[in-house]
Amino acid sequence: MAETSSAGVGQAPLSGTDRTRLRRISEEGRTDRAELHAVLAAGFVCHLGVVLDGAPMVVPTVYGATADTLYFHGSVASRSLVAAPDATVCVTVTHVDGLVLARSVFEHSVNYRCAMVYGVPRLVTDPEEKLEGLRVLTEQTAPGQWDYARRPNRKELAATSLLALDLTEASVKISEDPPEDGEGPDAALGIWAGQLPLRQNWGTPVPDPVLPAGIPVPAHIVGRTF
Repeated sequence: MAETSSAGVGQAPLSGTDRTRLRRISEEGRTDRAELHAVLAAGFVCHLGVVLDGAPMVVPTVYGATADTLYFHGSVASRSLVAAPDATVCVTVTHVDGLVLARSVFEHSVNYRCAMVYGVPRLVTDPEEKLEGLRVLTEQTAPGQWDYARRPNRKELAATSLLALDLTEASVKISEDPPEDGEGPDAALGIWAGQLPLRQNWGTPVPDPVLPAGIPVPAHIVGRTF
């Protein structure tokens, strides 16, 4: 996964700005920055929200996180990425952990971990930081792949936009509770209620159809678990 550091922003509590203040079910909010790092480290796909030509656009993209920075990338032709460095964006990462099945449909809900990050991203132009940011992103997506596969050449780097978003302004919300109607009138209905956990696992690697015989699956892929 991406490297983290215990210095600087990594130790600061989560911000309490007007944008990150939880207005509904605030008890599910988290203020420990370690919770933010845990949510970000558990995934590699985020949703980038940006206003483009006066209308909102939400784009899924791959990301990588360090202690104080979220890196995400795409083609230089991407309209959302071209516009993002000039405006405030909202990046979200959500993990669904299960269903909460109550006695009434009204009380049904979802258990989840969610992070939201606000800020004005900067376009990474320094060659060394760009390469390091892409390494962080690649290693978060497939640990071990950066040292195994061919790294990007100058032409590929020129065709890639890498944005860096500071993690200063962020919020985390986690829901992990059972149904809330166990002590209400619906408890007498005799209906099963509880949680249905959701687990994700990687399947068996499928080789490229044109891969020559005899090339084994690398160890960092064989041993991967989610």
